[in-house]
Amino acid sequence: MRTDTLIIGCGIGGATVALELAADRERRITVLTRARDPHSSSSNWAQGGIAGLGDDDTPQQLVEDVLGAGAGLSSPAAAHLLAEEGPGLIRRMLVDDAGVEFDRDENGRLRLGLEGAHSRRRIYHVGDQTGEAIVAALLRKLRSLPNVELLTEQTAVDLLTFPHHAVDPLTVYEPPVCHGVYSLNRSTGKIEPILAGQTVLATGGLGQLFLNTTNPAGARGDGLAMAYRAGARVVNAEYVQFHPTALHMPGTTKALISEAVRGEGGVLLTPDGQPFMERYDPRMELAPRDVVARAIYTEMLAHDYPYVLLDIASHRPASYIRERFPGIHAECGRHNLDITSQPVPVVPAAHYFCGGVLVDELGRTTLPGLYAVGEVSCTGVHGANRLASTSLLEGLVWGARAAKDIRKRPAGVEVSDDAVPPWDDAGLTHDADPALISGDMQSIRNLMWHYVGLRRNEYRLVRATRELRRLWFNIEEFYRDAYLTDSLIGLRNMVLDGTVVAQAALRNRASRGCHYREDSLPPQGAAPPDETNSVQPEME
Repeated sequence: MRTDTLIIGCGIGGATVALELAADRERRITVLTRARDPHSSSSNWAQGGIAGLGDDDTPQQLVEDVLGAGAGLSSPAAAHLLAEEGPGLIRRMLVDDAGVEFDRDENGRLRLGLEGAHSRRRIYHVGDQTGEAIVAALLRKLRSLPNVELLTEQTAVDLLTFPHHAVDPLTVYEPPVCHGVYSLNRSTGKIEPILAGQTVLATGGLGQLFLNTTNPAGARGDGLAMAYRAGARVVNAEYVQFHPTALHMPGTTKALISEAVRGEGGVLLTPDGQPFMERYDPRMELAPRDVVARAIYTEMLAHDYPYVLLDIASHRPASYIRERFPGIHAECGRHNLDITSQPVPVVPAAHYFCGGVLVDELGRTTLPGLYAVGEVSCTGVHGANRLASTSLLEGLVWGARAAKDIRKRPAGVEVSDDAVPPWDDAGLTHDADPALISGDMQSIRNLMWHYVGLRRNEYRLVRATRELRRLWFNIEEFYRDAYLTDSLIGLRNMVLDGTVVAQAALRNRASRGCHYREDSLPPQGAAPPDETNSVQPEME
């Protein structure tokens, strides 16, 4: 297959790139998703909303809030791009073009929400299902475009790069460049090369590395691992944000209880009904996410609580709760919990990856031919801790910026079909054993949660890197002998991503934002690149 632009992933970042490029009717755009339903993305699960500008607001105030939450590691230039371009893109792309209907009051004015670490009410929302409304609108528009092809149940295996995948050995003397991807077509079981003029990673985050996460099953770090193996620079990998309030329920993936619940008056309580946040931060429930998450985790450890409680019922009328949080109300109801009349049990859970594949202001990675947008990328906006409701906005802004840069480049694919080898599966000896895959995934999740979680120290991180490195050797051997499946591809990516995150956390001794070291050294500005960034796994 050949295409002008290949986009891997179709959340808000990938969909924005595709929509902006599709205005050039001569350009062919192909969007891949490993899901059967293209709506199944992390963007679709975003509850709280998307940050815009409030009535008494300015871009500079939003910049200051972003920089404040980022704990001194957010890029001021990136924050300014977000604040200055984001609100206009919300109006043009989401409201005017896609027809997203954000909540309004009886007078037709936007009903703006308030969330932790924001100094103004500025959150545009559609109840508590904002991401779902945005993704549905964008995909509806994508499907109407004749030059956009959406392929489901396609699992990207590895980026197709020269010289690594070139037939001609003399390309070893040329600079590396990305020319597409090898993809597993799960309906046929075949792995096929897809050649592209430009390739865009929009694969989301890596929450499934952890025992508790708010992320969907596909958030296992596939894009990060592929870019890392291809040689793209990865930065800030230690900064994994944990959401303070996920519903206490069985399974790895937990239902998110939006930060907006605390923004609208929800209070955190111990299981015996005592408030505790005032002991940790004067902002109490509206402190930044890392502060609130660690406070909950500390209370749980200190007192052996299985959870804490979140109480909105005592502070808002039942009718208001049902109208403002219909999705949360319904989800809690499925677990026999009524958020309008009782506190609900919550725990912290891995939520958002603040690091990622380093990109510039146009979404370009350090590997020519490869762009990255959304959670898989690191634009510099989030720094050491993401400000609530800025992830959808970042995907929108950098999706539009990447598309603008791609449109300046000629359509077409530079390499010929015979310059790329077919996927080589000669020598494979057996089917992938699902029991081994499931067991190794659970081992990774346990290691990451207990040793590379909300509170870290050298002993735990050394243990994690040693155990992950051992798993990496075993999984790579397994990978090279077995026929590929989606779950085996995911396992290989997870163990590499876990190693990258753990090693970055080990080398950065300074607590900052959502990277909390119990044995920390005082931070001295931004950590130098050779300590926390571009960490290559030490796998002899």
